Amino acid sequence: MRVAVTGASGLIGTALCRSLAARGDVVLPMGRPYDARVLHGVDAVVHLAGASISDRWSGAHQRAILDSRVQGTTLIARTLAQLDPKPRVLVSASAVGWYGDRGDEVLDETSGPGRGFLADVTRVWEASADAARDAGIRVVHPRTGLVLTPLGGLLARLLPIFRIGAGGRIGSGAQWMSWIALADAVAALEHIITADALHGPVNMVAPTPVTNAEFTRVLGDVLHRPTLATVPPFALRLAFGAQMTEELFLASQRALPRALERSGFAFTLPTMDAALRFELGATSR
Repeated sequence: MRVAVTGASGLIGTALCRSLAARGDVVLPMGRPYDARVLHGVDAVVHLAGASISDRWSGAHQRAILDSRVQGTTLIARTLAQLDPKPRVLVSASAVGWYGDRGDEVLDETSGPGRGFLADVTRVWEASADAARDAGIRVVHPRTGLVLTPLGGLLARLLPIFRIGAGGRIGSGAQWMSWIALADAVAALEHIITADALHGPVNMVAPTPVTNAEFTRVLGDVLHRPTLATVPPFALRLAFGAQMTEELFLASQRALPRALERSGFAFTLPTMDAALRFELGATSR
């Protein structure tokens, strides 16, 4: 296939482009201007571009988070809608932030949106692909959870702390974390590209969400380090601000990948222990 990828230099995009090329697909990394001439004849478009949510949420950065997603998605959806022939599918990224802070509630693709900045962003972000949808293109929104890889993201930031034995749960540790190994995230995207039955939101998360306390325990066990510390929320609020702390570190999302599993996708790394050992290259005891 000919697959265009935006955000190709990002964490998931880099791994996806490498995997697609390895299986023989023609990969077209896209910059910010979406040239219809370059997109002509593509079979699929994977749209991953967007400003990082892990930088401190100043007013300016919050605008960048929103604008980069809404403007970029609107532009590519309108561009694809005008193509002839049109691509078979637009895989336009989203996130489990759609659900907001939901405590112990089990969440699937039929669950409604939550409240907060990230929930608002993802709602508008997904709607920004409507031009492609209206043009008859199959549009899928993988709602991604925490991507586990030592190459970047939260895990890469935590590893130095945990490796010196200073890791610990955040607050009570009762908040649920929806996660996926990078290897499974790439495989899920490749599956979404070809699974014609999938459309709309798809939770791109492992089938075994864990609490922050359990994540902390398993990471410590894999690294053979103690995890006795507790990170007080007030320290995070001082470092990152109240809103970012509440929505990124303390929000609870217990999402399940029901749409993926119903479509026949099989996870290679369905448990936290297996995922961490694989992604970190650790060996089982």
